Amino acid sequence: MPSPLTRPMRLPLFWAFLRIGLLGFGGGPSMIPLIQQEVVKRHAWMDEETFGDVLAIANTLPGPIATKMPGYIGYRVAGISGCLIAVAAVIIPMILAMIALLGVFSRYREMAWIQGMSHGVIPVVIVMMVQLTLDFWNKSRVALGWWISLTMAAVSGGLIYWLGVHPGWVVGSLLLGAMLLPLGARRKEAPR
Repeated sequence: MPSPLTRPMRLPLFWAFLRIGLLGFGGGPSMIPLIQQEVVKRHAWMDEETFGDVLAIANTLPGPIATKMPGYIGYRVAGISGCLIAVAAVIIPMILAMIALLGVFSRYREMAWIQGMSHGVIPVVIVMMVQLTLDFWNKSRVALGWWISLTMAAVSGGLIYWLGVHPGWVVGSLLLGAMLLPLGARRKEAPR
């Protein structure tokens, strides 16, 4: 149950995720920078480190990230009602847009402006993803150092792109390793 302090947060939560739902062209991964902008930079509901942790855990769970992250963030900000508000606000525009746009696209798909519209969004999504990548690179570099970050990126990329390992397994393995590493370090330090 949310505290009385979180009740006024429901309306900003709704508008934040409605904007994400309206502007999130390209699906879940392209929405991540928009979620980060609203949650971390605009409203400061969580810091960069917490956002990175939420993103990592959301990637290991099944289902679309476009609903997992709003659900958790909404719950964190305003309890169960915040979860429902955030998820509804992010999916309602998608549902309505899909119904409307699929009808338009199927009827006018051969027209140049329809094809241009779909191609014109791609560079913007690329820029958003590069910005998110740079933000996470800087966070990793500061926390782990250059060499460890590069090594982990190279190994993860190799597993995902060359060996076809699902990204959830890679992220899950890294989370498990991070949980067990301090335990192993503590055992080495313990007196015998």
